[in-house]
Amino acid sequence: MRILFCGDIVGRPGRVAVIGQVPELRKSLGLDFVIANGENAAGGFGITEKICQELFDAGVDVVTGGNHMWDQREALQFINREPRLIRPLNYPAGTPGRGSGLFPAPRGRKVLVVSVMTRLFMDPLDDPFAAVERELAKHRLGASAQAIVLDVHGEATSEKMAMGHFVDGRVSLCVGTHTHVPTADTLVLTAGTAYQTDAGMCGDYDSVIGMDKAVPLARFTRKLPTERLSVAKGEGTLCGVFVETDDTTGAALRAEPLRVGGRLSGTIPAV
Repeated sequence: MRILFCGDIVGRPGRVAVIGQVPELRKSLGLDFVIANGENAAGGFGITEKICQELFDAGVDVVTGGNHMWDQREALQFINREPRLIRPLNYPAGTPGRGSGLFPAPRGRKVLVVSVMTRLFMDPLDDPFAAVERELAKHRLGASAQAIVLDVHGEATSEKMAMGHFVDGRVSLCVGTHTHVPTADTLVLTAGTAYQTDAGMCGDYDSVIGMDKAVPLARFTRKLPTERLSVAKGEGTLCGVFVETDDTTGAALRAEPLRVGGRLSGTIPAV
């Protein structure tokens, strides 16, 4: 199975990049399944039902979230009727939505998508490792799901790397989100799990993690109150991770970074 995971979509430039590129990438790479982190899609803060539907219409199969999940309050309502929108698994019991989902893929295959949020320098949620362990106990890679993708939304590289080794051999792809900068450590771990510490963002890289430079620079240099952050408006780069898996075992056969458009050097996997 060929899977593309797109990093955090930041505002309009990120949406334009994903919506514009995913249809062609599905064809050229022969993609079976596409996942995107959408927690910054609405002006950099949260996601709306309209934007979510636009991503689905463009060929994104599942949208994951993170710490900005509820910045647009409407998400608290529509997430309950939209199973393709996944919030972190380790939110407390009773939080709207769900943290995982088993989704159909071509030729009768199924993909389990799981979202989890780490705790170092993040919100004090439930233990992400225990939450993932409970979820993976319900599914066996290569049996109930031909592929399993885990979105690890977090700040600390050490915590995300630890999660990768924790699930090695039990998921097809473990990929980090949240820091908005693509890391150069794309690899297949010892037991067959594809891994990258952060997928990067889909957004304008002539920015401070997707935001217009002026306000962050003022905050860092002057330490004074400023106006609200706003999304940088230049051309966006689609950053993501491409993975090809074995349908029998669910293990990753290869994993490669993908970057299209904008200011970053481009790279597209050969197929």
